[in-house]
Amino acid sequence: MERRKPNIWRNLGSPLMALMALWAAASGPVMAASDSKPYDDRLLRLSEILGAVHYLRELCGANEGQYWRDRMRDLMDAEGSTALRRAKLTRAFNQGYRSYSRTYNTCSPSAQTAINRFLSEGSELSDGLLKAFPN
Repeated sequence: MERRKPNIWRNLGSPLMALMALWAAASGPVMAASDSKPYDDRLLRLSEILGAVHYLRELCGANEGQYWRDRMRDLMDAEGSTALRRAKLTRAFNQGYRSYSRTYNTCSPSAQTAINRFLSEGSELSDGLLKAFPN
């Protein structure tokens, strides 16, 4: 009697196949193109700034709690229309946070200068985005 190898695809059923098809479609260029916006570079930079400011302000004793993380959540609610966009925004925020957590262990004059520069750049980015893309 010949022993047949099991067909693992048949055993896993259609849910896995549907998930694989969805993943293949999402990773293709069509999905990436429809997901991007003309202001994404500025939006990702703003997310990165929010992460850096969140870390640095807490380090310097601003005692603002989750204020900057909440601003990031507002940004994601407004712009994170897909899982991919939300992941990109989150990655940028975390990158800003981690970069400065590796650089600064104490609140120094240099950290204060960085905060001021980030707040200025973030304000300029926000204003520019609102003027260029009012909706």
